[in-house]
Amino acid sequence: MTNLILQRTYEILEGTTSDKFARGFQIFIMTLITANVLMVILETEDSIKNPYGYLFNPFEIFSVIVFTIEYVSRIVVCTLNPNYQNLRFARLRFVFTPMMLIDLAAILPFFLPFIITDIRFIRIIRLFRLFRLFKLARYSESMQTLGQVFKSKAGDLGVAFFVLFIVWIFASTLMYHAEHEAQPDSFGSIPLSMWWGIITLTTIGYGDVYPITVLGKIIGTGVAVLGIAVYAIPAGIMASAFTEELRKKRQKSKHCPHCGEEI
Repeated sequence: MTNLILQRTYEILEGTTSDKFARGFQIFIMTLITANVLMVILETEDSIKNPYGYLFNPFEIFSVIVFTIEYVSRIVVCTLNPNYQNLRFARLRFVFTPMMLIDLAAILPFFLPFIITDIRFIRIIRLFRLFRLFKLARYSESMQTLGQVFKSKAGDLGVAFFVLFIVWIFASTLMYHAEHEAQPDSFGSIPLSMWWGIITLTTIGYGDVYPITVLGKIIGTGVAVLGIAVYAIPAGIMASAFTEELRKKRQKSKHCPHCGEEI
């Protein structure tokens, strides 16, 4: 009987079954996570917090109870996962997986104030409640696809951002030499020029710092155009990776998940 309960719990938590109860549980958790993120946002608005603030604490307690039960249950049934069967210190290893660390970060802000009394630290820790948003990755196929894309293209993206870093340093150095005498407050050093560099390369252009010399404007024009080209590289990588991942999913859906034969 106990084994049946553990197996059923594992199927519901991991989504290995698609019955109505399991699907209802996933919808409930996704709704609760979304409501928690919305609550964190709304409680910063005094016009909402003052008249309805008394509702926030009960909802927070209810959410933490649900998330804590989910967290503990996952640890209990993790040995049913084929990846952790017959593995030494299986539960300990499971606890330190990325998604379990996110689950822990989602509930930790509620329990830490009972241990630590530093108000400043508590305020910082409470921001970690937003980590509940990342719990959606367990239940959202779109977020899982995004994670697979980043994982498969991590090397390519690393190269692309390294190129961006080199261009950023090079552009900031050139602008420092072109503008530091005319604008010592804005371009008095290369680190100060790096603010202009990243804003220009990302094509945001706040307008708070800009070149006024002829040479500076020429460099600025080139960097702005180069920024479009540089950012097109990771965008192209992500687009092709998404296309490849969706193609794999479509091919997988055409095969039986049990025998692997084409449907």
